[in-house]
Amino acid sequence: MKLFSPSLTLFTLLLLGSGAAAAETTALFTATPLTAIGSFTKGVEGPACDAQGQIYAVNFGEQRTIGRVSPAGNAELFLTLPEGSVGNGIRFGRAGIMYVADYTGHNILRIEPATKAITVHAHGSAMNQPNDLAITPDDTIYASDPNWKKQTGQIWRITTDGKVSRAAGELGTTNGIEVSPDGKTLYVNESVQRNVWAFTIAPSGDLTKKRLIKQFPDHGFDGMRGDVDGNLYITRHGKGTVVKMTPTGEILQEIAVLGTSPTNICFGGPDGRTAYVTEAEQRRIVQFRVDRPGWEWRRQQKP
Repeated sequence: MKLFSPSLTLFTLLLLGSGAAAAETTALFTATPLTAIGSFTKGVEGPACDAQGQIYAVNFGEQRTIGRVSPAGNAELFLTLPEGSVGNGIRFGRAGIMYVADYTGHNILRIEPATKAITVHAHGSAMNQPNDLAITPDDTIYASDPNWKKQTGQIWRITTDGKVSRAAGELGTTNGIEVSPDGKTLYVNESVQRNVWAFTIAPSGDLTKKRLIKQFPDHGFDGMRGDVDGNLYITRHGKGTVVKMTPTGEILQEIAVLGTSPTNICFGGPDGRTAYVTEAEQRRIVQFRVDRPGWEWRRQQKP
């Protein structure tokens, strides 16, 4: 396994504008900065793209904020969360509603982007800290919930009406979490134990048939997202890379991300083939082009 370098194969990206198509040559799997160093705090996390391609990430400039970044890298304050709330993972539902894991308030927040109205979608007093979010085709949310001190974790299920139930327990430090494109499999990684687990999602929403698909020998994990083929992109916190892996655990690529501490990843751009990575050492967002669109991006596109 080797890291990709700028000397790899180039591809042509068609940028759709006023009806004319322009060709741009860009290297696949080669990270470049999107925002300036220090534009976010060391708590930079999220990220998520809306249907228009704007990128959102938490702790822009200071804690408790959410920043909005254009695909060109222009960053601005989107909003400030209520006192006592600090965001972590972000997801968008089918109707464009933003959901944010509020780890200090033990909440899943619901944000209407047009009005910036913030409400509590779900609260779980038994949560250690909702960390990252995955969302199914019917907008059911699964939240990873690590206990860093005890090196344990669990997964919570949040229905569309905000009801909270524990979907899985007796896990390690659950962190990155994702649902397969067909909505039938949930993946979760454990940062300290370096395991990647898969569960079958039953029609009831229960998690069944837990199985280990990959264990790594070193470095930690953080966020995780998937592409339309079901491949997983996992941030390697401490190693400074993102691993692209098949659903069965085969490593396909590993991409350096210009800093040692990538925290999470999402997909966007005009064709869903730009990966955006939040990176805590440099406190910024970096980007790289990929070969296949992210599945969450595909899900947000109008039929």
